Amino acid sequence: TMTIETTKQALEKWHQMIENRDMSILSELLADDVMFRSPVAFKPYEGKAVVFFILTNVIQVFENFTYHREFYTEDGLNVVLEFSAIVSEKQLKGIDMIRFNAQGQIVDFEVMIRSKSGLEALAVEMGQRITQFKA
Repeated sequence: TMTIETTKQALEKWHQMIENRDMSILSELLADDVMFRSPVAFKPYEGKAVVFFILTNVIQVFENFTYHREFYTEDGLNVVLEFSAIVSEKQLKGIDMIRFNAQGQIVDFEVMIRSKSGLEALAVEMGQRITQFKA
């Protein structure tokens, strides 16, 4: 379907961005009202500015970041990406659950991470950065 093609194109841009660590296209990939659901914060972060900040910082915190498997929902609007990374010498695995709109923009980005030690290391690193954003 059209939808799956649009999503696949957007995801291709996403992968190129991560691979090249070139976050300049991130803004066009995010919907204005995008929601980010963090593995550490209970409340989601809402809006392009804060989500842009979080994602550009997360990619700096993660070392050896690698995507593995990729799953699509039947409607073609949702994708789940499995990844692994290292933060402060702690190994972690996680998934990005990303929902796109029909225009190929990200409307919802939810991250799940294990193990606890990896998640805690990420929480410390990102906690310091989020404080800077709010300042």
